Amino acid sequence: MDQPLAFAIELPSRGRLEALHGQLRAAILDGRLAGGQGLPSTRGLAASLGLSRNTVVAAYDRLLSEGYVSARQGAGYLVSSGLARQEARVVRGADGDRRLAPPWRHAVMPVRTSAPASFRHDLRVGFPDASRFPFDVWRRLAARALRNLSRKAAGYPAPAGRRALREAIAGHVSFARAVTCGADDVVVCNGAQQAFDLLARILVTPGRTVVAVEDPGYPPLRAAFAAAGARVVPVPVDGEGLVVERLPATARVIYVTPSHQFPLGMVMSPARRMALLDFARRHGAVIIEDDYDGEFRYGDRPLDALQTLDRDGLVFYVGTFSKSLFPALRLGYAVAPPWALAALVQARQVCDWHADVLAQDTLASFIAEGHLARHVRKMRRIYAERREALIDGLVRHAGEWLALQGSDAGLHVAALLPPELDAGALVQRALAQDMRIEALSGYAIGATAPNGLVFGLGTLPAARMDEATQALGRLLRTPVPAQPSPRTQSR
Repeated sequence: MDQPLAFAIELPSRGRLEALHGQLRAAILDGRLAGGQGLPSTRGLAASLGLSRNTVVAAYDRLLSEGYVSARQGAGYLVSSGLARQEARVVRGADGDRRLAPPWRHAVMPVRTSAPASFRHDLRVGFPDASRFPFDVWRRLAARALRNLSRKAAGYPAPAGRRALREAIAGHVSFARAVTCGADDVVVCNGAQQAFDLLARILVTPGRTVVAVEDPGYPPLRAAFAAAGARVVPVPVDGEGLVVERLPATARVIYVTPSHQFPLGMVMSPARRMALLDFARRHGAVIIEDDYDGEFRYGDRPLDALQTLDRDGLVFYVGTFSKSLFPALRLGYAVAPPWALAALVQARQVCDWHADVLAQDTLASFIAEGHLARHVRKMRRIYAERREALIDGLVRHAGEWLALQGSDAGLHVAALLPPELDAGALVQRALAQDMRIEALSGYAIGATAPNGLVFGLGTLPAARMDEATQALGRLLRTPVPAQPSPRTQSR
Protein backbone atom coordinates (compact mmCIF):
# COMPACT_ATOMS: atom_id res chain seq x y z
CA MET A 1 0.00 0.00 0.00
CA ASP A 2 1.19 3.54 -0.75
CA GLN A 3 2.69 5.52 2.10
CA PRO A 4 0.21 8.30 3.04
CA LEU A 5 3.05 10.46 4.42
CA ALA A 6 5.73 12.19 2.34
CA PHE A 7 8.47 10.65 4.50
CA ALA A 8 9.21 7.16 5.72
CA ILE A 9 8.23 5.87 9.14
CA GLU A 10 10.67 3.26 10.47
CA LEU A 11 9.17 1.02 13.16
CA PRO A 12 11.08 -1.45 15.33
CA SER A 13 9.72 -4.83 16.32
CA ARG A 14 9.06 -3.58 19.87
CA GLY A 15 7.90 -0.21 21.19
CA ARG A 16 6.02 0.71 18.03
CA LEU A 17 3.69 3.20 19.68
CA GLU A 18 6.62 5.19 21.12
CA ALA A 19 8.47 5.06 17.78
CA LEU A 20 5.45 6.26 15.77
CA HIS A 21 4.72 9.07 18.24
CA GLY A 22 8.38 10.17 18.30
CA GLN A 23 8.77 10.25 14.52
CA LEU A 24 5.52 12.15 13.98
CA ARG A 25 6.52 14.65 16.69
CA ALA A 26 9.95 15.12 15.07
CA ALA A 27 8.33 15.70 11.67
CA ILE A 28 6.12 18.42 13.14
CA LEU A 29 9.05 20.15 14.84
CA ASP A 30 11.34 20.15 11.81
CA GLY A 31 8.64 21.34 9.41
CA ARG A 32 8.03 18.18 7.38
CA LEU A 33 4.48 18.34 8.75
CA ALA A 34 3.52 21.99 8.50
CA GLY A 35 1.01 23.90 10.62
CA GLY A 36 -2.55 23.36 9.42
CA GLN A 37 -1.65 20.20 7.52
CA GLY A 38 -3.98 17.25 8.06
CA LEU A 39 -2.60 13.97 9.35
CA PRO A 40 -3.52 10.79 7.46
CA SER A 41 -6.61 8.98 8.63
CA THR A 42 -5.93 6.57 11.45
CA ARG A 43 -7.28 3.70 9.37
CA GLY A 44 -5.15 4.56 6.33
CA LEU A 45 -1.93 5.07 8.28
CA ALA A 46 -2.46 1.89 10.26
CA ALA A 47 -2.97 -0.13 7.09
CA SER A 48 0.15 1.31 5.42
CA LEU A 49 2.36 0.62 8.44
CA GLY A 50 0.92 -2.79 9.36
CA LEU A 51 -0.27 -1.53 12.73
CA SER A 52 -3.51 -1.84 14.58
CA ARG A 53 -5.74 1.21 14.31
CA ASN A 54 -5.71 1.51 18.12
CA THR A 55 -1.91 2.08 18.05
CA VAL A 56 -2.24 4.98 15.58
CA VAL A 57 -5.16 6.45 17.57
CA ALA A 58 -3.04 6.29 20.73
CA ALA A 59 -0.11 8.06 19.01
CA TYR A 60 -2.41 10.79 17.67
CA ASP A 61 -4.07 11.24 21.08
CA ARG A 62 -0.65 11.66 22.69
CA LEU A 63 0.25 14.37 20.16
CA LEU A 64 -3.13 15.98 20.87
CA SER A 65 -2.50 16.05 24.62
CA GLU A 66 0.94 17.60 24.03
CA GLY A 67 -0.50 20.36 21.83
CA TYR A 68 1.19 19.28 18.59
CA VAL A 69 -2.10 18.55 16.83
CA SER A 70 -5.74 19.51 17.16
CA ALA A 71 -8.87 17.51 16.39
CA ARG A 72 -11.82 18.90 14.45
CA GLN A 73 -15.15 17.31 13.73
CA GLY A 74 -15.13 16.09 10.16
CA ALA A 75 -11.52 17.20 9.55
CA GLY A 76 -9.62 14.66 11.61
CA TYR A 77 -6.31 15.62 13.18
CA LEU A 78 -4.54 18.82 12.06
CA VAL A 79 -1.00 19.91 12.87
CA SER A 80 -1.10 22.88 15.24
CA SER A 81 -0.03 26.24 13.81
CA GLY A 82 2.57 28.49 15.38
CA LEU A 83 4.97 25.73 16.41
CA ALA A 84 8.54 26.97 16.03
CA ARG A 85 10.57 24.89 13.63
CA GLN A 86 13.63 23.39 15.26
CA GLU A 87 16.79 24.53 13.47
CA ALA A 88 19.97 22.52 13.57
CA ARG A 89 22.51 23.94 15.97
CA VAL A 90 25.27 25.60 13.97
CA VAL A 91 28.74 25.68 15.49
CA ARG A 92 31.20 27.91 13.69
CA GLY A 93 34.74 28.72 14.62
CA ALA A 94 36.70 31.77 13.55
CA ASP A 95 37.29 30.09 10.18
CA GLY A 96 33.64 29.15 9.64
CA ASP A 97 32.13 25.69 9.56
CA ARG A 98 34.97 23.32 8.71
CA ARG A 99 32.61 20.87 7.02
CA LEU A 100 32.48 23.35 4.13
CA ALA A 101 35.27 23.94 1.63
CA PRO A 102 37.30 27.08 2.53
CA PRO A 103 35.80 29.45 -0.09
CA TRP A 104 32.30 28.77 1.23
CA ARG A 105 32.79 28.90 5.00
CA HIS A 106 31.71 32.52 5.37
CA ALA A 107 28.91 32.50 2.81
CA VAL A 108 25.85 34.63 3.50
CA MET A 109 22.44 34.38 1.91
CA PRO A 110 22.12 36.70 -1.11
CA VAL A 111 19.60 39.46 -0.59
CA ARG A 112 19.44 41.05 -4.01
CA THR A 113 16.73 40.08 -6.44
CA SER A 114 16.34 40.98 -10.08
CA ALA A 115 13.38 43.24 -9.39
CA PRO A 116 14.28 46.67 -8.00
CA ALA A 117 12.51 47.76 -4.85
CA SER A 118 10.30 50.80 -4.89
CA PHE A 119 12.21 54.06 -4.39
CA ARG A 120 11.14 57.47 -5.59
CA HIS A 121 14.61 58.08 -7.00
CA ASP A 122 16.06 54.68 -7.93
CA LEU A 123 19.50 55.09 -9.52
CA ARG A 124 20.95 51.69 -8.79
CA VAL A 125 23.27 49.95 -11.24
CA GLY A 126 22.50 46.80 -13.18
CA PHE A 127 18.76 47.14 -13.78
CA PRO A 128 17.67 47.63 -17.41
CA ASP A 129 14.20 48.98 -18.14
CA ALA A 130 12.27 45.76 -18.78
CA SER A 131 8.99 47.68 -19.03
CA ARG A 132 9.94 48.68 -22.60
CA PHE A 133 10.50 45.09 -23.72
CA PRO A 134 8.10 43.77 -26.43
CA PHE A 135 6.65 40.93 -24.39
CA ASP A 136 3.82 40.51 -26.89
CA VAL A 137 6.35 39.58 -29.57
CA TRP A 138 8.16 37.30 -27.12
CA ARG A 139 4.92 35.50 -26.21
CA ARG A 140 4.13 34.87 -29.86
CA LEU A 141 7.59 33.48 -30.57
CA ALA A 142 7.51 31.39 -27.38
CA ALA A 143 4.17 29.87 -28.36
CA ARG A 144 5.56 28.96 -31.77
CA ALA A 145 8.68 27.46 -30.19
CA LEU A 146 6.52 25.39 -27.85
CA ARG A 147 4.43 24.11 -30.76
CA ASN A 148 7.59 23.09 -32.59
CA LEU A 149 8.87 21.31 -29.51
CA SER A 150 5.63 19.36 -29.21
CA ARG A 151 6.22 17.90 -32.68
CA LYS A 152 9.72 16.65 -31.86
CA ALA A 153 11.31 14.52 -29.19
CA ALA A 154 12.07 17.02 -26.43
CA GLY A 155 15.21 15.28 -25.22
CA TYR A 156 18.56 16.57 -24.02
CA PRO A 157 20.04 19.02 -26.55
CA ALA A 158 23.72 19.73 -27.08
CA PRO A 159 25.46 21.28 -24.05
CA ALA A 160 26.85 24.09 -26.20
CA GLY A 161 23.33 25.30 -26.92
CA ARG A 162 20.71 25.07 -29.63
CA ARG A 163 22.24 25.38 -33.07
CA ALA A 164 19.80 28.06 -34.19
CA LEU A 165 20.61 30.23 -31.18
CA ARG A 166 24.37 29.83 -31.58
CA GLU A 167 24.04 30.86 -35.22
CA ALA A 168 21.92 33.85 -34.24
CA ILE A 169 24.39 34.93 -31.53
CA ALA A 170 27.35 34.58 -33.88
CA GLY A 171 25.60 36.75 -36.45
CA HIS A 172 24.59 39.31 -33.84
CA VAL A 173 28.03 39.82 -32.28
CA SER A 174 29.72 39.76 -35.69
CA PHE A 175 27.47 42.59 -36.87
CA ALA A 176 27.15 44.60 -33.66
CA ARG A 177 30.66 44.21 -32.22
CA ALA A 178 32.78 42.91 -35.13
CA VAL A 179 33.56 39.76 -33.14
CA THR A 180 35.07 37.12 -35.38
CA CYS A 181 33.21 33.87 -34.73
CA GLY A 182 30.88 31.24 -36.08
CA ALA A 183 28.19 29.16 -34.43
CA ASP A 184 30.71 26.47 -33.47
CA ASP A 185 32.69 29.01 -31.40
CA VAL A 186 29.69 29.93 -29.22
CA VAL A 187 28.69 28.24 -25.96
CA VAL A 188 25.29 29.25 -24.58
CA CYS A 189 25.22 29.79 -20.81
CA ASN A 190 22.72 30.72 -18.12
CA GLY A 191 23.84 34.34 -18.09
CA ALA A 192 27.35 35.75 -18.03
CA GLN A 193 27.81 34.56 -14.46
CA GLN A 194 27.66 30.93 -15.50
CA ALA A 195 30.16 31.69 -18.26
CA PHE A 196 32.55 33.02 -15.60
CA ASP A 197 31.99 29.94 -13.45
CA LEU A 198 32.68 27.59 -16.37
CA LEU A 199 35.82 29.50 -17.35
CA ALA A 200 37.04 29.30 -13.78
CA ARG A 201 36.53 25.54 -13.85
CA ILE A 202 38.66 25.04 -16.95
CA LEU A 203 41.34 27.70 -16.38
CA VAL A 204 42.11 27.57 -12.65
CA THR A 205 44.45 25.20 -10.85
CA PRO A 206 43.41 25.67 -7.20
CA GLY A 207 45.99 27.46 -5.10
CA ARG A 208 48.22 28.24 -8.07
CA THR A 209 46.50 30.19 -10.84
CA VAL A 210 46.79 33.97 -10.52
CA VAL A 211 43.79 35.88 -11.89
CA ALA A 212 44.23 39.62 -12.42
CA VAL A 213 41.06 41.71 -12.19
CA GLU A 214 40.25 45.39 -12.61
CA ASP A 215 40.04 47.33 -9.36
CA PRO A 216 37.40 48.58 -8.90
CA GLY A 217 35.63 45.88 -10.84
CA TYR A 218 32.82 43.34 -10.98
CA PRO A 219 32.47 41.42 -7.67
CA PRO A 220 30.61 38.31 -8.95
CA LEU A 221 33.46 37.54 -11.37
CA ARG A 222 35.93 37.72 -8.52
CA ALA A 223 33.71 35.44 -6.45
CA ALA A 224 33.52 32.80 -9.19
CA PHE A 225 37.29 32.59 -9.58
CA ALA A 226 38.00 32.74 -5.86
CA ALA A 227 35.55 29.88 -5.31
CA ALA A 228 37.49 27.84 -7.88
CA GLY A 229 40.66 28.33 -5.83
CA ALA A 230 42.31 31.10 -7.84
CA ARG A 231 44.59 33.75 -6.34
CA VAL A 232 42.69 36.91 -7.30
CA VAL A 233 44.96 39.97 -7.66
CA PRO A 234 43.56 43.52 -8.05
CA VAL A 235 45.06 45.74 -10.77
CA PRO A 236 44.31 49.50 -10.87
CA VAL A 237 42.62 51.31 -13.73
CA ASP A 238 43.15 54.84 -15.03
CA GLY A 239 41.64 56.99 -17.77
CA GLU A 240 42.71 54.47 -20.44
CA GLY A 241 41.45 51.37 -18.64
CA LEU A 242 43.41 48.59 -17.00
CA VAL A 243 46.99 49.65 -16.22
CA VAL A 244 48.87 46.90 -18.07
CA GLU A 245 52.21 47.89 -16.49
CA ARG A 246 50.79 46.90 -13.09
CA LEU A 247 49.85 43.36 -14.13
CA PRO A 248 51.82 40.72 -12.20
CA ALA A 249 54.06 38.62 -14.43
CA THR A 250 52.50 35.51 -12.85
CA ALA A 251 48.98 36.37 -14.05
CA ARG A 252 47.56 33.60 -16.21
CA VAL A 253 43.98 34.94 -16.48
CA ILE A 254 43.13 38.63 -16.94
CA TYR A 255 39.58 39.94 -16.65
CA VAL A 256 38.66 43.25 -18.31
CA THR A 257 35.61 45.29 -19.35
CA PRO A 258 37.22 47.28 -22.19
CA SER A 259 34.13 48.65 -23.94
CA HIS A 260 32.82 50.32 -20.76
CA GLN A 261 34.84 49.73 -17.62
CA PHE A 262 32.73 48.55 -14.73
CA PRO A 263 32.03 50.63 -12.69
CA LEU A 264 34.07 53.75 -13.61
CA GLY A 265 32.97 53.83 -17.23
CA MET A 266 36.09 54.62 -19.24
CA VAL A 267 36.78 52.92 -22.57
CA MET A 268 40.10 51.10 -22.87
CA SER A 269 42.32 52.98 -25.32
CA PRO A 270 43.62 51.32 -28.51
CA ALA A 271 47.21 51.50 -27.22
CA ARG A 272 46.25 49.86 -23.95
CA ARG A 273 44.37 47.11 -25.81
CA MET A 274 47.40 46.26 -27.89
CA ALA A 275 49.61 46.34 -24.80
CA LEU A 276 47.27 43.95 -23.00
CA LEU A 277 47.25 41.48 -25.90
CA ASP A 278 51.04 41.70 -26.08
CA PHE A 279 51.35 41.01 -22.34
CA ALA A 280 49.10 37.95 -22.61
CA ARG A 281 51.09 36.67 -25.57
CA ARG A 282 54.46 37.06 -23.84
CA HIS A 283 53.37 35.62 -20.50
CA GLY A 284 51.16 32.77 -21.66
CA ALA A 285 48.03 34.37 -20.20
CA VAL A 286 44.44 34.43 -21.44
CA ILE A 287 41.98 37.33 -21.36
CA ILE A 288 38.31 37.28 -20.41
CA GLU A 289 36.58 40.16 -22.19
CA ASP A 290 33.26 41.03 -20.56
CA ASP A 291 31.14 43.06 -22.98
CA TYR A 292 28.11 43.20 -20.68
CA ASP A 293 26.51 46.37 -22.13
CA GLY A 294 28.56 46.92 -25.26
CA GLU A 295 25.46 47.46 -27.44
CA PHE A 296 24.69 50.75 -25.71
CA ARG A 297 27.05 53.35 -27.11
CA TYR A 298 25.96 56.95 -27.65
CA GLY A 299 28.88 58.59 -29.40
CA ASP A 300 31.17 57.52 -32.20
CA ARG A 301 31.54 53.99 -33.50
CA PRO A 302 32.79 51.74 -30.69
CA LEU A 303 36.35 50.48 -30.72
CA ASP A 304 36.91 46.95 -31.92
CA ALA A 305 36.54 44.25 -29.30
CA LEU A 306 39.72 42.68 -27.97
CA GLN A 307 38.55 39.42 -29.49
CA THR A 308 38.53 41.09 -32.91
CA LEU A 309 42.15 42.20 -32.48
CA ASP A 310 43.29 38.83 -31.13
CA ARG A 311 45.32 36.76 -33.59
CA ASP A 312 46.64 34.18 -31.13
CA GLY A 313 43.58 32.62 -29.51
CA LEU A 314 44.03 34.52 -26.25
CA VAL A 315 40.56 36.02 -25.68
CA PHE A 316 37.34 34.58 -24.30
CA TYR A 317 34.52 36.97 -25.23
CA VAL A 318 31.57 36.89 -22.80
CA GLY A 319 28.21 38.54 -23.37
CA THR A 320 24.75 38.51 -21.84
CA PHE A 321 21.17 39.39 -22.78
CA SER A 322 20.36 40.51 -19.23
CA LYS A 323 20.97 44.17 -20.09
CA SER A 324 19.76 44.29 -23.70
CA LEU A 325 16.57 42.28 -22.97
CA PHE A 326 15.69 41.48 -19.34
CA PRO A 327 17.57 39.84 -16.42
CA ALA A 328 15.05 37.05 -15.77
CA LEU A 329 15.86 35.55 -19.18
CA ARG A 330 19.17 34.22 -17.78
CA LEU A 331 20.84 33.60 -21.12
CA GLY A 332 24.35 34.61 -22.07
CA TYR A 333 27.22 33.19 -24.05
CA ALA A 334 30.95 32.74 -24.31
CA VAL A 335 32.91 32.87 -27.56
CA ALA A 336 35.94 30.66 -26.97
CA PRO A 337 39.18 30.08 -28.89
CA PRO A 338 39.34 26.67 -30.62
CA TRP A 339 41.80 25.13 -28.16
CA ALA A 340 39.38 25.63 -25.24
CA LEU A 341 36.04 24.77 -26.82
CA ALA A 342 35.95 21.07 -25.95
CA ALA A 343 36.82 21.74 -22.31
CA LEU A 344 34.26 24.54 -22.04
CA VAL A 345 31.47 22.42 -23.54
CA GLN A 346 32.32 19.49 -21.29
CA ALA A 347 32.28 21.80 -18.25
CA ARG A 348 28.87 23.04 -19.40
CA GLN A 349 27.61 19.47 -19.53
CA VAL A 350 28.99 18.65 -16.08
CA CYS A 351 27.44 21.79 -14.60
CA ASP A 352 23.80 21.48 -15.69
CA TRP A 353 23.94 20.09 -19.26
CA HIS A 354 22.05 22.83 -21.08
CA ALA A 355 19.98 25.98 -20.75
CA ASP A 356 16.20 26.11 -21.02
CA VAL A 357 15.28 24.88 -24.52
CA LEU A 358 12.11 26.94 -24.89
CA ALA A 359 13.93 30.14 -23.97
CA GLN A 360 16.77 29.30 -26.37
CA ASP A 361 14.45 28.67 -29.30
CA THR A 362 12.44 31.81 -28.56
CA LEU A 363 15.56 33.94 -28.35
CA ALA A 364 16.93 32.45 -31.56
CA SER A 365 13.81 33.59 -33.43
CA PHE A 366 13.82 36.95 -31.64
CA ILE A 367 17.35 37.63 -32.92
CA ALA A 368 16.97 36.10 -36.39
CA GLU A 369 13.79 38.06 -37.16
CA GLY A 370 15.40 41.38 -36.24
CA HIS A 371 13.52 42.04 -32.99
CA LEU A 372 16.71 42.26 -30.90
CA ALA A 373 18.29 44.83 -33.21
CA ARG A 374 15.11 46.92 -33.22
CA HIS A 375 14.77 46.72 -29.43
CA VAL A 376 18.41 47.71 -28.88
CA ARG A 377 18.05 50.69 -31.23
CA LYS A 378 14.93 51.83 -29.35
CA MET A 379 16.52 51.39 -25.93
CA ARG A 380 19.72 53.11 -27.05
CA ARG A 381 17.68 56.23 -27.80
CA ILE A 382 15.85 55.98 -24.45
CA TYR A 383 19.01 55.43 -22.44
CA ALA A 384 20.77 58.23 -24.31
CA GLU A 385 17.99 60.65 -23.26
CA ARG A 386 18.25 59.47 -19.66
CA ARG A 387 22.03 59.72 -19.68
CA GLU A 388 21.90 63.28 -21.07
CA ALA A 389 19.26 64.28 -18.50
CA LEU A 390 21.23 62.67 -15.66
CA ILE A 391 24.52 64.31 -16.58
CA ASP A 392 22.83 67.68 -17.13
CA GLY A 393 21.14 67.45 -13.72
CA LEU A 394 24.33 66.35 -11.97
CA VAL A 395 26.28 69.23 -13.47
CA ARG A 396 23.63 71.84 -12.60
CA HIS A 397 22.67 70.63 -9.14
CA ALA A 398 25.77 68.80 -7.89
CA GLY A 399 28.62 69.86 -10.16
CA GLU A 400 30.38 71.62 -7.31
CA TRP A 401 31.00 68.29 -5.58
CA LEU A 402 31.05 65.70 -8.37
CA ALA A 403 33.81 64.96 -10.90
CA LEU A 404 32.02 63.00 -13.62
CA GLN A 405 33.95 60.18 -15.23
CA GLY A 406 33.56 60.59 -18.98
CA SER A 407 32.01 57.77 -20.97
CA ASP A 408 29.87 57.47 -24.08
CA ALA A 409 28.65 53.94 -23.40
CA GLY A 410 26.77 51.72 -21.01
CA LEU A 411 23.91 51.95 -18.54
CA HIS A 412 25.57 53.84 -15.70
CA VAL A 413 27.55 56.99 -14.94
CA ALA A 414 30.23 57.31 -12.26
CA ALA A 415 31.43 60.39 -10.39
CA LEU A 416 34.19 61.01 -7.83
CA LEU A 417 33.68 62.99 -4.64
CA PRO A 418 36.09 65.30 -2.80
CA PRO A 419 37.78 63.77 0.28
CA GLU A 420 35.61 65.71 2.72
CA LEU A 421 32.48 63.92 1.51
CA ASP A 422 32.08 60.24 2.30
CA ALA A 423 30.25 58.21 -0.35
CA GLY A 424 29.13 55.49 2.05
CA ALA A 425 27.54 58.01 4.40
CA LEU A 426 25.79 59.70 1.47
CA VAL A 427 24.33 56.38 0.34
CA GLN A 428 22.82 55.83 3.79
CA ARG A 429 21.47 59.37 4.03
CA ALA A 430 19.97 59.05 0.56
CA LEU A 431 17.93 56.04 1.68
CA ALA A 432 16.22 58.24 4.25
CA GLN A 433 15.25 60.56 1.38
CA ASP A 434 13.71 57.72 -0.66
CA MET A 435 16.70 57.66 -2.99
CA ARG A 436 18.85 54.66 -3.94
CA ILE A 437 22.42 55.32 -5.12
CA GLU A 438 25.59 53.25 -4.82
CA ALA A 439 29.14 53.91 -3.65
CA LEU A 440 32.10 53.04 -5.89
CA SER A 441 33.87 51.56 -2.87
CA GLY A 442 31.47 48.61 -3.02
CA TYR A 443 33.27 47.39 -6.14
CA ALA A 444 36.86 47.78 -4.93
CA ILE A 445 39.19 45.29 -3.24
CA GLY A 446 42.53 47.11 -3.26
CA ALA A 447 44.09 49.15 -0.48
CA THR A 448 42.61 52.42 -1.75
CA ALA A 449 38.96 52.42 -2.75
CA PRO A 450 37.66 55.29 -4.90
CA ASN A 451 35.49 57.78 -3.05
CA GLY A 452 32.58 58.29 -5.39
CA LEU A 453 29.11 57.35 -6.54
CA VAL A 454 27.69 55.42 -9.46
CA PHE A 455 24.26 56.07 -10.99
CA GLY A 456 22.23 53.62 -13.09
CA LEU A 457 20.02 54.61 -16.03
CA GLY A 458 17.64 51.67 -16.10
CA THR A 459 14.87 52.49 -13.66
CA LEU A 460 14.28 56.24 -13.76
CA PRO A 461 12.71 58.04 -16.76
CA ALA A 462 14.48 61.05 -18.24
CA ALA A 463 11.67 63.35 -17.09
CA ARG A 464 12.44 62.55 -13.45
CA MET A 465 16.24 62.89 -13.59
CA ASP A 466 16.15 66.59 -12.74
CA GLU A 467 14.09 65.99 -9.62
CA ALA A 468 16.45 63.18 -8.53
CA THR A 469 19.61 65.21 -9.07
CA GLN A 470 18.09 68.16 -7.20
CA ALA A 471 17.49 65.84 -4.24
CA LEU A 472 21.09 64.64 -4.48
CA GLY A 473 22.33 68.23 -4.54
CA ARG A 474 20.45 68.96 -1.32
CA LEU A 475 22.16 66.00 0.34
CA LEU A 476 25.58 67.16 -0.82
CA ARG A 477 25.03 70.61 0.65
CA THR A 478 24.99 69.03 4.11
CA PRO A 479 28.41 67.36 4.25
CA VAL A 480 29.32 64.66 6.76
CA PRO A 481 32.77 63.80 8.08
CA ALA A 482 34.73 61.43 5.87
CA GLN A 483 35.07 57.88 7.15
CA PRO A 484 35.84 54.47 5.67
CA SER A 485 32.96 53.31 3.51
CA PRO A 486 31.58 49.79 3.99
CA ARG A 487 32.22 47.70 0.91
CA THR A 488 29.26 45.88 -0.46
CA GLN A 489 28.88 43.77 -3.56
CA SER A 490 25.74 45.22 -4.94
CA ARG A 491 25.79 44.51 -8.63
